[in-house]
Amino acid sequence: MIELIEAKRDGEEHSEEDVRHLISSYVSGEMPDYQMAAWLMAAYLRGLSSAETAWLTTAMAESGRMVDLSAVPGVILDKHSTGGVGDKTTLVLAPLVASCGVPVAKMSGRGLGHTGGTLDKLESIPGFSVTMEQDALVRQLQDIGMVVTAQSEDVDPADKKMYALRDVTGTVRSIPLIVASIISKKVAGCANAIVLDVKVGSGAFMKTEDEARALAHELQRVGELLGRKVVCVMTDMSQPLGRAVGNSVEVCEAIRTLKGQGPPDLTELCLALGAKMLVLGGVADDERIGRDLLLDSIAEGRALATFSAWVAAQGGDANVAENPALLPLAEYATVVTAPRGGYVTGFDAEGVGRAAMLLGAGRETKEADIDLGAGLVLEAKIGDAIAEGAPLATLYASDAGLFESAQERLLASIMIGDDEPEPPVLFHEV
Repeated sequence: MIELIEAKRDGEEHSEEDVRHLISSYVSGEMPDYQMAAWLMAAYLRGLSSAETAWLTTAMAESGRMVDLSAVPGVILDKHSTGGVGDKTTLVLAPLVASCGVPVAKMSGRGLGHTGGTLDKLESIPGFSVTMEQDALVRQLQDIGMVVTAQSEDVDPADKKMYALRDVTGTVRSIPLIVASIISKKVAGCANAIVLDVKVGSGAFMKTEDEARALAHELQRVGELLGRKVVCVMTDMSQPLGRAVGNSVEVCEAIRTLKGQGPPDLTELCLALGAKMLVLGGVADDERIGRDLLLDSIAEGRALATFSAWVAAQGGDANVAENPALLPLAEYATVVTAPRGGYVTGFDAEGVGRAAMLLGAGRETKEADIDLGAGLVLEAKIGDAIAEGAPLATLYASDAGLFESAQERLLASIMIGDDEPEPPVLFHEV
């Protein structure tokens, strides 16, 4: 192992055999954490070529069980977001695309820090189970055309071990290592076409366009090297997506969006990504046709019906689709008002996510519990005129004592000025 560490330290390029040996040795326990930590830092500082990243991705994916979806006909799609605040896109997009005849299979994660997690949002639906055996997963995909589950322990174990180590060794912010982590899970999940939504802005992991663009390009390149159809988009996270930030409050907003009553930015993002997915899935010749198919599905109630079928299939109460009041909501609520009049000119979106955390909706560590009924709903977004004393947001918590710190953090995260700002651009050029 020391030779591989020294080679990368000195800027040399690994062979495919080197990379496979590295990963198999680490997963088997032959290579100790301290040696992998040294290699990760060398890779962080020296970088990896696209070929090395592709080999690393494959070795990680093949370090455990590969999900077998061969019994499901057609192109199977997956979608991944690099994370943000209020990003409930999967809850809308998966049933919307599946309702148009393209299978969607997705392994999702939990929230950490200011970013939310799809699994936490789904678990706010009474009875919903995010764990599933292989046979049940395939049956559900065949029956209703979609499934969203937690990653099982035996899928991509290399990524789990390596990410935990990266988290405590200062090697998280490495584009090759980020790409290998993201794409290895997609390869292990056996989706053959992937739409990747790279977020950019104050609420995103990548704060600048240059960082986000570099990540998007490498995700595309490595995905294609591994034989996957990949589409990358860069979308705005300078303010929360939609208005709800939390868990059950985001599910409620997703349901409204499936009914055609959602906030404009969330609706537009889901239509744009969904149109790309329908083209990849072969049911639409171009994105304009795909968009029309999606709008028809919403108008005819098929998207919402697929959502209900999905919830029921995974043990949840499907009645939430027609009666969102069945979702948990924290006992106490308070309204945050504008300290002055003017226009909302900007957000520190990460700060908004931190405010939701202070209410109990997020976790600082992976082991922490969260309050599925806590969160906040914004009453104003960038460009909205607001009067002094008018509502800015409604906060929900199970302990009224949490409101003071959350309100302080939220007010510090919303900018109000005299001049009407330009509306933020939802899609950035990749």
